[in-house]
Amino acid sequence: MRNSMRDHFTQENATIIVGLDIGTTKVCALAAEVKPGERLNIVGFGSARSMGMRKGVVVNIERTVESIQAAIRECELMSGIQIREVAVGIAGSHIQGRNSHGMVTVQYNRNVSDDDIRRVIEAAQAVNIPNDREVLHILPREFIVDDQDGVQNPLGMSGVRLEANVHIVTCSATSAQNIVKCCNLAGLEVSDIVLEPLASAQAVLSLDEKELGVALVDIGGGTTDIAVYSGGSIVHTSVLAVGGNHLTNDIAIGLCTPIAEAETLKHNHGVAMSTLVEPDEMINVPSVGGRKTRTLDKRLIADIIEPRFREIFELVNKELDRSNFRHVIASGAVITGGSSLMPGADELAADILKFPVRVGYPENITGLNETVYSPMHATGVGLLRYGLAHGATTRNQPEMVGDANLMDRVSRRMRDWMHEFF
Repeated sequence: MRNSMRDHFTQENATIIVGLDIGTTKVCALAAEVKPGERLNIVGFGSARSMGMRKGVVVNIERTVESIQAAIRECELMSGIQIREVAVGIAGSHIQGRNSHGMVTVQYNRNVSDDDIRRVIEAAQAVNIPNDREVLHILPREFIVDDQDGVQNPLGMSGVRLEANVHIVTCSATSAQNIVKCCNLAGLEVSDIVLEPLASAQAVLSLDEKELGVALVDIGGGTTDIAVYSGGSIVHTSVLAVGGNHLTNDIAIGLCTPIAEAETLKHNHGVAMSTLVEPDEMINVPSVGGRKTRTLDKRLIADIIEPRFREIFELVNKELDRSNFRHVIASGAVITGGSSLMPGADELAADILKFPVRVGYPENITGLNETVYSPMHATGVGLLRYGLAHGATTRNQPEMVGDANLMDRVSRRMRDWMHEFF
Protein backbone atom coordinates (compact mmCIF):
# COMPACT_ATOMS: atom_id res chain seq x y z
CA MET A 1 0.00 0.00 0.00
CA ARG A 2 2.73 2.46 0.98
CA ASN A 3 4.88 1.79 -2.07
CA SER A 4 1.96 2.19 -4.45
CA MET A 5 0.98 5.43 -2.75
CA ARG A 6 4.51 6.81 -3.08
CA ASP A 7 4.58 5.80 -6.75
CA HIS A 8 1.32 7.68 -7.26
CA PHE A 9 2.79 10.83 -5.72
CA THR A 10 5.93 10.54 -7.85
CA GLN A 11 3.96 10.12 -11.05
CA GLU A 12 1.90 13.20 -10.29
CA ASN A 13 5.06 15.28 -9.63
CA ALA A 14 3.89 16.01 -6.11
CA THR A 15 6.08 16.81 -3.14
CA ILE A 16 5.43 15.20 0.24
CA ILE A 17 6.28 17.33 3.24
CA VAL A 18 6.00 16.37 6.92
CA GLY A 19 5.92 18.65 9.95
CA LEU A 20 6.36 17.44 13.53
CA ASP A 21 5.10 19.64 16.36
CA ILE A 22 6.54 18.30 19.64
CA GLY A 23 4.56 20.24 22.21
CA THR A 24 4.26 20.10 25.97
CA THR A 25 0.76 18.56 25.90
CA LYS A 26 0.65 16.82 22.52
CA VAL A 27 2.80 15.64 19.62
CA CYS A 28 1.29 16.21 16.18
CA ALA A 29 2.55 14.93 12.84
CA LEU A 30 1.16 16.40 9.62
CA ALA A 31 1.87 15.16 6.10
CA ALA A 32 0.95 17.22 3.05
CA GLU A 33 1.03 16.67 -0.69
CA VAL A 34 2.06 19.74 -2.64
CA LYS A 35 1.86 20.20 -6.40
CA PRO A 36 3.20 23.27 -8.21
CA GLY A 37 0.79 26.18 -7.98
CA GLU A 38 -1.62 24.42 -5.59
CA ARG A 39 -2.44 24.71 -1.90
CA LEU A 40 -1.13 22.40 0.80
CA ASN A 41 -3.17 19.22 0.58
CA ILE A 42 -3.14 17.57 4.01
CA VAL A 43 -3.04 13.80 3.47
CA GLY A 44 -2.02 12.56 6.91
CA PHE A 45 -2.49 13.53 10.54
CA GLY A 46 -1.34 11.88 13.73
CA SER A 47 -1.57 13.01 17.33
CA ALA A 48 -0.40 11.56 20.64
CA ARG A 49 -0.22 12.79 24.19
CA SER A 50 3.17 14.35 24.92
CA MET A 51 4.70 12.52 27.86
CA GLY A 52 8.30 13.69 28.06
CA MET A 53 8.22 17.46 27.54
CA ARG A 54 7.97 20.31 30.01
CA LYS A 55 7.72 23.97 29.01
CA GLY A 56 8.94 23.12 25.51
CA VAL A 57 12.03 21.22 26.68
CA VAL A 58 12.72 17.47 26.65
CA VAL A 59 12.79 16.11 30.22
CA ASN A 60 12.39 12.40 29.39
CA ILE A 61 13.89 11.13 26.14
CA GLU A 62 12.33 7.67 26.24
CA ARG A 63 8.78 8.90 26.76
CA THR A 64 9.22 11.67 24.17
CA VAL A 65 10.36 9.07 21.61
CA GLU A 66 7.29 6.96 22.37
CA SER A 67 5.00 9.95 21.82
CA ILE A 68 6.72 10.80 18.53
CA GLN A 69 6.46 7.22 17.30
CA ALA A 70 2.76 7.04 18.16
CA ALA A 71 1.99 10.26 16.27
CA ILE A 72 4.10 9.22 13.26
CA ARG A 73 2.47 5.77 13.08
CA GLU A 74 -0.99 7.31 13.00
CA CYS A 75 0.06 9.79 10.33
CA GLU A 76 1.61 7.00 8.22
CA LEU A 77 -1.53 4.87 8.44
CA MET A 78 -3.72 7.76 7.38
CA SER A 79 -1.50 8.99 4.54
CA GLY A 80 -0.18 5.63 3.27
CA ILE A 81 3.41 6.89 3.12
CA GLN A 82 6.52 5.92 5.07
CA ILE A 83 7.83 8.97 6.88
CA ARG A 84 11.58 9.31 7.16
CA GLU A 85 12.22 13.08 7.25
CA VAL A 86 10.50 15.87 9.18
CA ALA A 87 10.72 19.57 9.88
CA VAL A 88 10.43 19.93 13.64
CA GLY A 89 9.50 22.90 15.82
CA ILE A 90 11.34 24.19 18.87
CA ALA A 91 10.21 26.48 21.69
CA GLY A 92 10.97 27.03 25.38
CA SER A 93 12.20 29.79 27.64
CA HIS A 94 15.77 29.13 26.42
CA ILE A 95 14.90 30.82 23.09
CA GLN A 96 16.42 34.28 22.73
CA GLY A 97 16.08 36.85 19.95
CA ARG A 98 18.23 39.92 19.29
CA ASN A 99 18.59 42.51 16.57
CA SER A 100 21.94 43.28 15.00
CA HIS A 101 23.42 45.64 12.40
CA GLY A 102 26.16 45.15 9.82
CA MET A 103 27.84 47.37 7.20
CA VAL A 104 30.24 46.74 4.28
CA THR A 105 31.42 48.62 1.22
CA VAL A 106 30.12 47.53 -2.18
CA GLN A 107 32.91 46.00 -4.22
CA TYR A 108 32.51 45.31 -7.93
CA ASN A 109 31.38 48.21 -10.18
CA ARG A 110 29.36 49.71 -7.29
CA ASN A 111 26.49 47.28 -7.97
CA VAL A 112 25.37 45.13 -5.04
CA SER A 113 26.22 41.46 -5.69
CA ASP A 114 25.38 38.21 -3.92
CA ASP A 115 28.80 38.31 -2.34
CA ASP A 116 28.16 41.81 -0.93
CA ILE A 117 24.90 40.63 0.60
CA ARG A 118 26.55 37.62 2.17
CA ARG A 119 29.35 39.76 3.59
CA VAL A 120 26.97 42.28 5.17
CA ILE A 121 24.96 39.47 6.77
CA GLU A 122 28.16 37.94 8.11
CA ALA A 123 29.07 41.34 9.54
CA ALA A 124 25.64 41.65 11.16
CA GLN A 125 25.85 38.19 12.72
CA ALA A 126 29.32 38.81 14.16
CA VAL A 127 27.98 39.04 17.71
CA ASN A 128 29.15 37.33 20.85
CA ILE A 129 27.20 34.08 21.28
CA PRO A 130 28.05 31.81 24.25
CA ASN A 131 29.40 28.35 23.50
CA ASP A 132 26.35 26.66 24.99
CA ARG A 133 24.01 28.31 22.46
CA GLU A 134 23.26 27.65 18.77
CA VAL A 135 22.15 30.12 16.13
CA LEU A 136 18.69 28.95 15.05
CA HIS A 137 17.71 31.62 12.50
CA ILE A 138 19.26 34.68 10.90
CA LEU A 139 16.34 36.73 9.57
CA PRO A 140 17.09 39.88 7.54
CA ARG A 141 14.76 42.75 8.48
CA GLU A 142 15.88 45.33 5.93
CA PHE A 143 18.83 46.52 3.88
CA ILE A 144 20.16 50.05 3.51
CA VAL A 145 21.94 51.07 0.30
CA ASP A 146 23.83 54.30 0.96
CA ASP A 147 21.05 56.34 2.64
CA GLN A 148 18.09 54.47 1.17
CA ASP A 149 16.51 52.32 3.87
CA GLY A 150 13.66 49.82 3.77
CA VAL A 151 15.20 47.84 0.90
CA GLN A 152 13.97 44.24 0.81
CA ASN A 153 16.30 42.92 -1.92
CA PRO A 154 19.36 45.06 -2.71
CA LEU A 155 20.74 42.74 -5.41
CA GLY A 156 21.83 44.76 -8.44
CA MET A 157 21.24 48.16 -6.86
CA SER A 158 23.88 50.86 -7.27
CA GLY A 159 25.68 52.15 -4.21
CA VAL A 160 28.95 52.33 -2.32
CA ARG A 161 27.78 51.27 1.16
CA LEU A 162 25.52 48.36 2.08
CA GLU A 163 24.01 47.91 5.54
CA ALA A 164 21.73 45.23 6.97
CA ASN A 165 19.49 44.97 10.00
CA VAL A 166 18.89 41.35 10.98
CA HIS A 167 17.07 39.44 13.72
CA ILE A 168 19.12 36.60 15.20
CA VAL A 169 17.38 33.79 17.09
CA THR A 170 19.46 31.52 19.31
CA CYS A 171 18.58 28.47 21.40
CA SER A 172 20.17 26.21 23.96
CA ALA A 173 22.46 23.82 22.09
CA THR A 174 21.56 20.90 24.37
CA SER A 175 17.81 21.51 24.01
CA ALA A 176 18.10 21.43 20.21
CA GLN A 177 20.30 18.33 20.32
CA ASN A 178 17.86 16.51 22.59
CA ILE A 179 14.99 17.17 20.17
CA VAL A 180 17.13 15.86 17.30
CA LYS A 181 18.13 12.83 19.36
CA CYS A 182 14.49 11.99 20.14
CA CYS A 183 13.57 12.18 16.45
CA ASN A 184 16.56 10.04 15.46
CA LEU A 185 15.67 7.40 18.05
CA ALA A 186 12.14 7.41 16.65
CA GLY A 187 13.58 6.53 13.21
CA LEU A 188 13.37 10.02 11.71
CA GLU A 189 15.80 12.38 10.06
CA VAL A 190 15.39 16.05 10.98
CA SER A 191 15.61 18.22 7.89
CA ASP A 192 15.27 21.47 9.83
CA ILE A 193 14.62 22.87 13.30
CA VAL A 194 12.22 25.81 13.21
CA LEU A 195 11.26 28.36 15.84
CA GLU A 196 7.60 27.57 16.58
CA PRO A 197 6.21 31.14 16.51
CA LEU A 198 7.95 31.62 13.16
CA ALA A 199 6.19 28.50 11.89
CA SER A 200 2.82 29.55 13.33
CA ALA A 201 3.15 32.93 11.64
CA GLN A 202 3.53 31.16 8.29
CA ALA A 203 0.13 29.55 8.84
CA VAL A 204 -2.07 32.27 10.35
CA LEU A 205 -0.72 35.72 9.42
CA SER A 206 -1.59 37.52 6.20
CA LEU A 207 0.93 39.45 4.13
CA ASP A 208 -0.92 42.69 4.87
CA GLU A 209 -0.66 42.09 8.62
CA LYS A 210 3.06 41.41 8.39
CA GLU A 211 3.52 44.56 6.32
CA LEU A 212 1.46 46.87 8.54
CA GLY A 213 2.78 45.40 11.79
CA VAL A 214 1.30 42.61 13.89
CA ALA A 215 1.95 40.75 17.14
CA LEU A 216 1.51 36.97 17.03
CA VAL A 217 0.75 35.35 20.40
CA ASP A 218 0.85 31.54 20.28
CA ILE A 219 -0.49 30.12 23.55
CA GLY A 220 0.78 26.56 23.77
CA GLY A 221 0.58 24.04 26.57
CA GLY A 222 3.83 24.95 28.34
CA THR A 223 4.85 28.27 26.76
CA THR A 224 3.43 31.38 25.16
CA ASP A 225 5.40 32.39 22.08
CA ILE A 226 5.52 35.97 20.78
CA ALA A 227 6.60 37.22 17.36
CA VAL A 228 6.32 40.82 16.14
CA TYR A 229 6.34 41.63 12.42
CA SER A 230 6.72 45.00 10.72
CA GLY A 231 7.44 45.93 7.12
CA GLY A 232 7.01 42.29 6.13
CA SER A 233 9.85 41.08 8.38
CA ILE A 234 10.16 39.76 11.90
CA VAL A 235 11.56 42.30 14.35
CA HIS A 236 11.12 40.65 17.75
CA THR A 237 10.71 37.16 19.22
CA SER A 238 10.36 35.92 22.77
CA VAL A 239 9.01 32.95 24.73
CA LEU A 240 7.17 33.14 28.06
CA ALA A 241 7.26 30.11 30.36
CA VAL A 242 3.50 30.05 30.94
CA GLY A 243 0.73 28.43 28.91
CA GLY A 244 -2.44 26.37 28.84
CA ASN A 245 -1.12 23.76 31.28
CA HIS A 246 -1.12 26.42 33.99
CA LEU A 247 -4.85 26.87 33.45
CA THR A 248 -5.36 23.12 33.85
CA ASN A 249 -3.27 22.96 37.03
CA ASP A 250 -5.15 25.92 38.50
CA ILE A 251 -8.48 24.17 37.87
CA ALA A 252 -7.20 20.90 39.36
CA ILE A 253 -6.03 22.63 42.54
CA GLY A 254 -8.95 25.04 42.85
CA LEU A 255 -11.63 22.38 42.37
CA CYS A 256 -9.74 19.43 43.94
CA THR A 257 -10.13 17.32 40.80
CA PRO A 258 -7.63 15.08 38.92
CA ILE A 259 -5.48 16.69 36.22
CA ALA A 260 -7.16 14.69 33.44
CA GLU A 261 -10.59 15.78 34.63
CA ALA A 262 -9.40 19.37 34.96
CA GLU A 263 -8.28 19.29 31.31
CA THR A 264 -11.71 18.01 30.26
CA LEU A 265 -13.46 20.68 32.33
CA LYS A 266 -11.26 23.35 30.74
CA HIS A 267 -12.13 22.26 27.21
CA ASN A 268 -15.82 21.64 27.80
CA HIS A 269 -16.74 24.42 30.22
CA GLY A 270 -13.85 26.89 30.37
CA VAL A 271 -14.34 30.55 29.51
CA ALA A 272 -11.80 33.34 29.69
CA MET A 273 -14.19 35.88 31.23
CA SER A 274 -16.57 35.16 34.10
CA THR A 275 -19.14 37.58 32.62
CA LEU A 276 -19.79 35.02 29.86
CA VAL A 277 -21.22 32.47 32.31
CA GLU A 278 -24.99 32.25 32.56
CA PRO A 279 -26.43 32.71 36.09
CA ASP A 280 -27.01 29.50 38.06
CA GLU A 281 -25.32 27.33 35.39
CA MET A 282 -24.16 24.14 37.12
CA ILE A 283 -21.64 21.44 36.11
CA ASN A 284 -20.54 18.07 37.51
CA VAL A 285 -16.99 18.01 38.90
CA PRO A 286 -15.28 14.66 39.69
CA SER A 287 -13.39 14.50 42.98
CA VAL A 288 -9.97 13.09 43.88
CA GLY A 289 -9.52 9.70 45.51
CA GLY A 290 -12.82 8.13 44.56
CA ARG A 291 -14.93 10.68 46.42
CA LYS A 292 -18.37 11.52 45.12
CA THR A 293 -18.83 13.78 42.10
CA ARG A 294 -19.94 17.28 43.10
CA THR A 295 -22.27 19.71 41.36
CA LEU A 296 -20.76 23.20 41.33
CA ASP A 297 -21.49 26.59 39.84
CA LYS A 298 -19.78 26.95 36.44
CA ARG A 299 -18.72 30.44 37.45
CA LEU A 300 -16.16 28.85 39.79
CA ILE A 301 -14.16 27.61 36.77
CA ALA A 302 -14.30 31.04 35.14
CA ASP A 303 -13.15 32.66 38.39
CA ILE A 304 -10.12 30.36 38.34
CA ILE A 305 -9.31 30.71 34.63
CA GLU A 306 -9.73 34.46 34.18
CA PRO A 307 -6.95 35.58 36.58
CA ARG A 308 -4.46 33.22 34.94
CA PHE A 309 -5.45 34.34 31.46
CA ARG A 310 -5.10 37.95 32.58
CA GLU A 311 -1.63 37.14 33.87
CA ILE A 312 -0.63 35.62 30.50
CA PHE A 313 -1.80 38.64 28.51
CA GLU A 314 -0.32 41.09 31.02
CA LEU A 315 3.05 39.33 30.61
CA VAL A 316 2.64 39.59 26.83
CA ASN A 317 1.83 43.29 27.25
CA LYS A 318 4.98 43.86 29.32
CA GLU A 319 7.06 41.98 26.77
CA LEU A 320 5.74 44.17 23.95
CA ASP A 321 6.61 47.26 26.00
CA ARG A 322 10.07 45.88 26.72
CA SER A 323 10.68 45.13 23.04
CA ASN A 324 10.24 48.81 22.06
CA PHE A 325 8.24 47.67 19.02
CA ARG A 326 4.73 48.31 20.30
CA HIS A 327 4.50 51.40 18.09
CA VAL A 328 4.89 49.32 14.87
CA ILE A 329 1.90 47.06 15.62
CA ALA A 330 -0.64 48.82 13.40
CA SER A 331 -2.88 45.87 12.52
CA GLY A 332 -3.27 44.53 16.06
CA ALA A 333 -2.60 41.09 17.53
CA VAL A 334 -3.38 37.54 16.43
CA ILE A 335 -3.73 34.89 19.12
CA THR A 336 -3.44 31.21 18.23
CA GLY A 337 -2.70 27.89 19.89
CA GLY A 338 -5.17 25.61 21.66
CA SER A 339 -6.01 28.01 24.51
CA SER A 340 -7.00 30.76 22.07
CA LEU A 341 -10.15 28.74 21.34
CA MET A 342 -11.54 29.42 24.80
CA PRO A 343 -14.61 31.70 24.59
CA GLY A 344 -13.70 35.27 25.49
CA ALA A 345 -9.95 34.87 25.04
CA ASP A 346 -9.81 37.36 22.17
CA GLU A 347 -11.97 39.87 24.06
CA LEU A 348 -9.81 39.63 27.16
CA ALA A 349 -6.64 39.98 25.10
CA ALA A 350 -8.00 43.08 23.34
CA ASP A 351 -8.91 44.64 26.68
CA ILE A 352 -5.41 44.13 28.10
CA LEU A 353 -3.25 44.67 25.01
CA LYS A 354 -5.27 47.65 23.76
CA PHE A 355 -5.14 46.24 20.21
CA PRO A 356 -7.71 44.74 17.88
CA VAL A 357 -7.37 40.97 18.38
CA ARG A 358 -8.46 38.02 16.26
CA VAL A 359 -8.02 34.27 16.63
CA GLY A 360 -5.63 32.83 14.03
CA TYR A 361 -6.62 29.72 12.05
CA PRO A 362 -4.33 27.99 9.52
CA GLU A 363 -5.43 29.11 6.05
CA ASN A 364 -5.05 27.96 2.43
CA ILE A 365 -5.11 24.22 3.07
CA THR A 366 -7.11 21.41 1.49
CA GLY A 367 -7.53 17.71 2.15
CA LEU A 368 -7.99 17.02 5.86
CA ASN A 369 -8.75 20.68 6.46
CA GLU A 370 -11.67 19.89 8.77
CA THR A 371 -9.28 17.96 11.00
CA VAL A 372 -6.46 20.50 11.15
CA TYR A 373 -8.40 23.76 10.69
CA SER A 374 -7.87 24.81 14.28
CA PRO A 375 -5.54 27.20 16.12
CA MET A 376 -4.10 24.23 17.99
CA HIS A 377 -2.60 22.99 14.69
CA ALA A 378 -1.20 26.35 13.56
CA THR A 379 2.38 25.34 14.35
CA GLY A 380 2.05 22.01 12.52
CA VAL A 381 0.69 23.62 9.35
CA GLY A 382 3.33 26.34 9.61
CA LEU A 383 6.07 23.71 9.78
CA LEU A 384 4.73 22.26 6.52
CA ARG A 385 4.94 25.66 4.84
CA TYR A 386 8.41 26.32 6.21
CA GLY A 387 9.65 22.87 5.30
CA LEU A 388 8.32 23.21 1.77
CA ALA A 389 10.12 26.52 1.31
CA HIS A 390 13.38 24.93 2.47
CA GLY A 391 13.24 21.59 0.67
CA ALA A 392 12.28 19.29 3.56
CA THR A 393 10.66 16.54 1.46
CA THR A 394 9.94 13.06 2.75
CA ARG A 395 12.43 10.48 1.46
CA ASN A 396 11.31 7.16 -0.02
CA GLN A 397 14.26 5.24 1.40
CA PRO A 398 14.98 5.13 5.14
CA GLU A 399 18.12 7.04 6.09
CA MET A 400 19.42 7.80 9.56
CA VAL A 401 21.99 10.40 10.58
CA GLY A 402 23.80 11.00 13.83
CA ASP A 403 23.34 14.06 16.00
CA ALA A 404 26.62 15.66 14.97
CA ASN A 405 25.89 15.32 11.25
CA LEU A 406 22.42 16.70 11.72
CA MET A 407 23.63 19.72 13.68
CA ASP A 408 26.26 20.37 11.00
CA ARG A 409 23.50 20.36 8.37
CA VAL A 410 21.34 22.69 10.40
CA SER A 411 24.29 25.00 10.97
CA ARG A 412 25.03 25.10 7.24
CA ARG A 413 21.39 25.96 6.58
CA MET A 414 21.60 28.75 9.12
CA ARG A 415 24.66 30.20 7.42
CA ASP A 416 22.93 29.97 4.08
CA TRP A 417 20.72 32.81 5.26
CA MET A 418 19.41 33.78 1.82
CA HIS A 419 17.01 30.82 2.02
CA GLU A 420 15.45 32.55 5.00
CA PHE A 421 14.68 35.69 3.06
CA PHE A 422 14.45 35.34 -0.71
